[in-house]
Amino acid sequence: MQIDEAIRSRRSVRRFLPTPVSAASIRHILELAARAPSGNNVQAWRVHVVTGAALRRLGQAMLEEARDNPQACVPEYSYYPDQWVEPYLGRRRQCGYSLYEVLGIGRDDSERRQQQMLRNFTFFDAPVGIMVTTDRRLNTGSFMDLGMFVQNLMLAARGQGLHSCPQAAFADLHHIVRQHLELGEEELLACGLSLGHADEQAPENALCMPREPVEVFSRFYS
Repeated sequence: MQIDEAIRSRRSVRRFLPTPVSAASIRHILELAARAPSGNNVQAWRVHVVTGAALRRLGQAMLEEARDNPQACVPEYSYYPDQWVEPYLGRRRQCGYSLYEVLGIGRDDSERRQQQMLRNFTFFDAPVGIMVTTDRRLNTGSFMDLGMFVQNLMLAARGQGLHSCPQAAFADLHHIVRQHLELGEEELLACGLSLGHADEQAPENALCMPREPVEVFSRFYS
């Protein structure tokens, strides 16, 4: 797939088909992702790939914890700001409202909104789950390297005709993930991804969030 097409067609898919993804395809995607830039070649990423029965067990455990014990679901780092300001607050609201609108969920329907949120933890029915960690002994710059690795991973998936959904929500369940996967004490769970073939008939997968034009976020000097 041509790189422009891969970037433009990448989106967060929230319903997958049960179609399996081969181990060879997963390894190929990870090999390409590992070509991401990395300061001093530190390569501050580690992944845990989960499929089959292990994926179902992990998903069910995370779902039950998020549903029944939400007060225990606290990430080890802050992804979002403590206080939202514009324009970020408006963009966040637009994202949530747009998703609920295509799903036919009213803004005051807290039960269905909660049900949709909980689908994160069963990987949106994807056949592959990937947990992405970094070494907590590193510093902020390594998060930039990690982000480039994750972006490489998602674009490499498009090259294989696959889709993904990057999910920071998994970080809230790091204590459950540790019960199921072999994470070292130094590993900080940064995010995860659901990976597989998109269900193109699902209304939520038609959602494509807008981006600001270049003129809004750029300045040119000469």
